[in-house]
Amino acid sequence: MSLLDSINQANDIKKIRPQDYSKLAEEIRAFLVANVSRTGGHLASNLGVVELTMALHLLLNFPQDKLVWDVGHQSYTHKLLTGRKDRFNSLRQTDGISGFPSRSENICDSFDTGHSSTSISAALGLVKARELSGGSEKIVAVLGDGALTGGMAYEALNNAGRLKSNLIIVLNDNNMSISENVGGMANYLAKLRTNSNYTDFKENLENRLTRVPGGKSVVNRLKRSKDAIKYFMLPSMFFEDMGLTYIGPIDGHNIGRMMDALRTASRARKAVVVHVITKKGKGYSFAEKYPSRFHGVDPFDIKSGKPIKTGKVKSYTGVFSDALVRNAASNDKIVAVTAAMPYGTGLQEFKRRFPERFFDVGIAEEHAVTFAAGLAMGGFKPVVAVYSTFLQRAYDQIIHDVCINNLPVVFAIDHAGISGRDGKTHQGIFDLSFLSHIPNLTVMAPKNAYELEDMLDFALSHNGPVAIRYPKGEAYYGLSNVRTPIEYGKSEVISLSGSIAVLAVGSMVKAAEKLAEGLTAAGRKASLINVRFISPLDTGLLQELAKKHDVFITMEENVRNGGFGQKVSDCLSSITRRKIKHINISLPDAFVEHGSVNELYERLGLDSDSILKRVLKELKM
Repeated sequence: MSLLDSINQANDIKKIRPQDYSKLAEEIRAFLVANVSRTGGHLASNLGVVELTMALHLLLNFPQDKLVWDVGHQSYTHKLLTGRKDRFNSLRQTDGISGFPSRSENICDSFDTGHSSTSISAALGLVKARELSGGSEKIVAVLGDGALTGGMAYEALNNAGRLKSNLIIVLNDNNMSISENVGGMANYLAKLRTNSNYTDFKENLENRLTRVPGGKSVVNRLKRSKDAIKYFMLPSMFFEDMGLTYIGPIDGHNIGRMMDALRTASRARKAVVVHVITKKGKGYSFAEKYPSRFHGVDPFDIKSGKPIKTGKVKSYTGVFSDALVRNAASNDKIVAVTAAMPYGTGLQEFKRRFPERFFDVGIAEEHAVTFAAGLAMGGFKPVVAVYSTFLQRAYDQIIHDVCINNLPVVFAIDHAGISGRDGKTHQGIFDLSFLSHIPNLTVMAPKNAYELEDMLDFALSHNGPVAIRYPKGEAYYGLSNVRTPIEYGKSEVISLSGSIAVLAVGSMVKAAEKLAEGLTAAGRKASLINVRFISPLDTGLLQELAKKHDVFITMEENVRNGGFGQKVSDCLSSITRRKIKHINISLPDAFVEHGSVNELYERLGLDSDSILKRVLKELKM
């Protein structure tokens, strides 16, 4: 029986002999590569923290002690060590285990996470709860060095420096977030990483002094004056200056050294930063060589490292990328901004072609938006490329810094709607609700690839803020490639027929076309409208449609509350006294778990067949 097979519940790792730790680490890595190659998931980040996770599980007692993962995409080993090995074939599959920590999945997951830079704040809250309730559990936050490009982490560190009880903050330093880290903190950590003088000096001095008479007392006195030594040997003492104790840097693949450091840290009555150095992708050559590519992967061939399926159709991200580069080639005022996701948002080609106009600000969405506002105020045309789920983090900056100033910032919102296997923390199902009511902000959604290109052209010529939201995955090229000119605030009338008006937003136009066909087959013709603009609402068209249609069907890939359908319902109530039936096809006001996009569509009633069945039932046809 393998060592991994002997671990069936939390704390079973404590039964493993120390001399077998390296063998268990090898088995875990082999297991992760084999399983993620079939299911897809986050690979490189998990391979890098195998020994670190083992050390933490050897220190902590679950579920009493609390381990908070920042982002959480590196928690696969934690899941294995808490008895979820037999369910790993369901990783990120519908009704399977999540790719992130999930309290509903296992009691040893202490906090649901999916976004960066949150772990210290959550852990601080747990520490204060422990103090108030008189508990004694250990509390550990684990965050990557990439998370230290996010401002929330510093807000938490500022408060952590005042603690009078224990908190362990493990800084997993692999010089990467998704892509390579940027900025001052990355440079600072690089200096700590490469400066072995202090660590070597301290260890050699202590070893020598303890061998001579009276040496131990000298060592104790030196430890009390360690700050002076650190100030002399290190470039700065950022963490110590904030009131935290700093231990490290430590080899994050040496379990013995990490255990020593973690035990020392656990005895302090304050917050302690344990700085460990790990290698992202460790143990699988392709992930080590291409850590960004293997950060999040689809199923792949283990021997070659290549994806098993390669899409032949360009993605919406690729369409956006090409259109942005085309515009930037003829307009040197166009600049691009990303929050640590140049590859995920399609800006890598822009970066290659126009490096001086490309800005990666790290995992700092709030800063990205206000930075873009400053660029716009300075006469440039910034395009902020961001996933829908991460734009949530910059809501105040959108309102206060961009829209109040009415600045020409373009938000290219990728992964809008159902994004699939990353689950509830990553679904882009709220953006229409939190964007479409903001004054001055134009909100658009393309029906297909051609229209995304045209909308970007429009947005770059518009004198005001514009948000364009488009889905993850392969771009749709249907509904004709004839380019109907985009007119501000106006919908596209694809067809006018019958007494039913079908108004669809962006990705739902494809399903709306099939709905219209199904209604025709059932004996009811329908008008088909490509909404284009969610804000401003095309009230003029709604007034005209209300004169001749007694059924309105709105379709959107957004939650119902605050979405396009509710805006239409509100408008109809104010412009007509005719009795009009409104069928609102939208997502439920709930968080959406992980699964394939198509499976989630079916489950949520957003696929073409489900929509047609619902409409026919409501119309009693």
